[in-house]
Amino acid sequence: MRSEFLQVLLVIGMAAVGFASILLGQPVEITITGQRGFPVALRGFQGTGGVEAMETLSADLRRSGRIRLQPTPAGAFTVEGSTGAGVLQGRVVGPDGRILLERKYNGEALGALAHRFADDAVGAITGVPGIAGSRFAFSVKKAGRKELYLCDADGANLQQVTRDNSISVSPALSRGARQLAYTGYLNGFADIYLIDLSTGRREKIVSEPGTNTGAAFSPGGEQIACTMSASGNPELFVLPVRGGRPKRLTHSRYVESSPCWSPDGRKIVFVSDATGAPQLFVIPAEGGRPQRIDTGHAYCVEPDWAPNGHGLAFNVREGGRNQVAVHDLRTGTTRVLTSGASAETPVWGADSQHLAYVQSGTLYVHDVESGTRAPVVSGFGEVSEPAWSR
Repeated sequence: MRSEFLQVLLVIGMAAVGFASILLGQPVEITITGQRGFPVALRGFQGTGGVEAMETLSADLRRSGRIRLQPTPAGAFTVEGSTGAGVLQGRVVGPDGRILLERKYNGEALGALAHRFADDAVGAITGVPGIAGSRFAFSVKKAGRKELYLCDADGANLQQVTRDNSISVSPALSRGARQLAYTGYLNGFADIYLIDLSTGRREKIVSEPGTNTGAAFSPGGEQIACTMSASGNPELFVLPVRGGRPKRLTHSRYVESSPCWSPDGRKIVFVSDATGAPQLFVIPAEGGRPQRIDTGHAYCVEPDWAPNGHGLAFNVREGGRNQVAVHDLRTGTTRVLTSGASAETPVWGADSQHLAYVQSGTLYVHDVESGTRAPVVSGFGEVSEPAWSR
């Protein structure tokens, strides 16, 4: 009985502290009776398309993993708006009555406008970017060939990007999913192509002798890092997206691959077998001496740097299968998130809370804080190598 009373006092105290912090202009995530998230009341949308916008927004807020919807506005953030004539008007009001966000959205279909508002609402309430308006690119194998596809973060609006009738792999998306870089074998060799997703225009940007693969956009999108073997050995290079001389970063007799930029653009994490097995290394983006990252695992591939800079997601080998692991760069600890069938190529969402990966041909999104996950694309050929826009 005493423990229950203390638990009630703790819950009341946490809620009071959280609400006081909100009044002081310091958003705080509140935990009440085991339910985690910022309390939000979603009001009905007025105008034509209001029901569709409401349903999309509700799903997006729940999918963020940081919002706890409640039926009444008491002590909660309020999200409301209206639709009509190709426009969505959205507003977020704090528990103290202050307007935190008020914006008009247009120029896209209603669902896309609702996604944009959801991301802005999540950002205004939590201070963390939303993921509803992001997109996935991935490779799909059918009839022995691989082509690239795009879809929204919830799996909607699936569309085919390449029709090379060949092998198209290793997609990478620039910020805002404006451009897509990938490795194509159109001429029988691995070259890197760039597609402008607004116009469909494609150009070959890396076609040195040997293998050219694994393009990764810098945070600003002006450069790519990739692996090139023109020197006779697979090495890391950085070059401008719009043309220019490649700069070689590594000089070794080992295989370097899978580059990924740090969020500030100053470093690149990559894979090397310099120790006899694939391990993660980090090197300054301007060049220098690589340093191995001690993850506690003997096999590490496919790294991706979290947008907040705190962690690396990658594949480890357990029981003969690849599994998804996350290494905390602040504490030096590593935890494995998946089990069972191989889980491949983890990539972070913009919120540094969700990871996407492929397991048994299905693209999943995994909340690393709650441990829950949901399928995004399934039953659509053999999906692999996801990329996630930020």
